[in-house]
Amino acid sequence: MYRYIALLRGINVGGHKKLPMAELRTLFESLGFVDVQSYIQSGNVVFSSEEKVSGEVISEAIKGEYGWKVPVLIKTPDEINGILDNCPFPKEAKEKSYFMFLFQPPSTENIKTTLSFQYPDEEYVITPQCVYFYCSQGYGRAKLSGNLFEQKLKVSVTARNYRTMTKLIELAS
Repeated sequence: MYRYIALLRGINVGGHKKLPMAELRTLFESLGFVDVQSYIQSGNVVFSSEEKVSGEVISEAIKGEYGWKVPVLIKTPDEINGILDNCPFPKEAKEKSYFMFLFQPPSTENIKTTLSFQYPDEEYVITPQCVYFYCSQGYGRAKLSGNLFEQKLKVSVTARNYRTMTKLIELAS
């Protein structure tokens, strides 16, 4: 049995693509997944499957049920742990960081372009799977954002904070 964490991009944000978590859990169960748990309203689902799962299967099921496409990134608990373990920031900053998961590795040229954006009190490191982002003034006051990283790197991004990441690992255990 495989254990997975699904990260859905852009649901229940600003009143768009509303998807109640109870309905989302039911949808996952209809796909044959078991031990389905959701965490907060922003599209985090922990589940098990006897087969390997792609995000496209879930994305297509949501499109079939609701009529709109939602990018879905599938990670294992080990992959999430690896991203946390490889965070380049010290513990205090790490615990206040955002982890912007990349749906595919960005090109070297797009990384180079993105690295030219620097703002006081904001730090980031780009890897093939994740942008590690820390803003000492808080994410709400940051000049950089998931949207900017998405535009400049030219890849889809979905962001989670440290607390959500650790909770998802806890639920997956």
